[in-house]
Amino acid sequence: MADDRRRLGRGLAALLGDVAEPEAPQVVDRGGLRRVPIEFLRPNPRNPRKSFDEQELSDLAQSVKEKGIVQPVLVRTAKGAINQYEIIAGERRWRAAQRAGLHDVPVIIQDVTDKEALELAIIENVQRSDLNALEEAHGYEQLIAEFSYTQQDLAQVIGKSRSHVANTLRLMKLPEKVRNFVAEGKLTAGHARALVGCDDPEGLAQKIVDEGLTVRDAEALAQAPKPVDPSKGGRPKRIKDPDTLALEKSLTELLGLAVIIDHKDGGAGEVKVRYRSLDQLDEIVRRLRTA
Repeated sequence: MADDRRRLGRGLAALLGDVAEPEAPQVVDRGGLRRVPIEFLRPNPRNPRKSFDEQELSDLAQSVKEKGIVQPVLVRTAKGAINQYEIIAGERRWRAAQRAGLHDVPVIIQDVTDKEALELAIIENVQRSDLNALEEAHGYEQLIAEFSYTQQDLAQVIGKSRSHVANTLRLMKLPEKVRNFVAEGKLTAGHARALVGCDDPEGLAQKIVDEGLTVRDAEALAQAPKPVDPSKGGRPKRIKDPDTLALEKSLTELLGLAVIIDHKDGGAGEVKVRYRSLDQLDEIVRRLRTA
């Protein structure tokens, strides 16, 4: 009878008096790998990943039923708790394991600080492409706000270029409606980047979604000059050719700052780089000096 109770799972067994105290996790392999009861784990409230697709969770749960959890969940000991572990990376696997009815999961326990835990969570999710662009940007913002990271620091820690970090962070400047489109998968990060700095990003975003425009279409739409009212003495803006627009985009992505190229008659022109903080200006000066 006792064997049957254990197979029923820890919850029902506890009600029947079969479990007195939670058991400490048992080491089952070398290298820090352990198996712990699934109820010993809890999600990290600072996890940059906020959305979990229901269909993907169902698919993963089915895979877990058949093959188990192949990659251990990365955790750390929860502060002020006994036999409780906070998930650093692998919350989706933990959720799928619950759906699959598993009683325990493989974990690797690491002793890390809040900063290191956040770094590891972002790195693991970025490398696995599990974060949408806004979740990634939010994670970068957390490191900047809480631990005084610079964009160059982030690039080195995450293993991405500084321009990638800068362009990702720019998405947080978009209106909530546009950010929601990205979170829901209606707009890609490329679409969203094209809308940063536009006069009417919400209207353009809605047009892109309604008409199913490509990223290239979105870039052209965002760069298009606004209609000018002749009655107000307005002067129509010069329409830029595709090569100029492509060069502006390339330089913007390279620097992580908005670059504007303005051709004048006779072949002359201007290249303008917009910055929003003294840190960005210092970075421009540093690059020019080392070029």
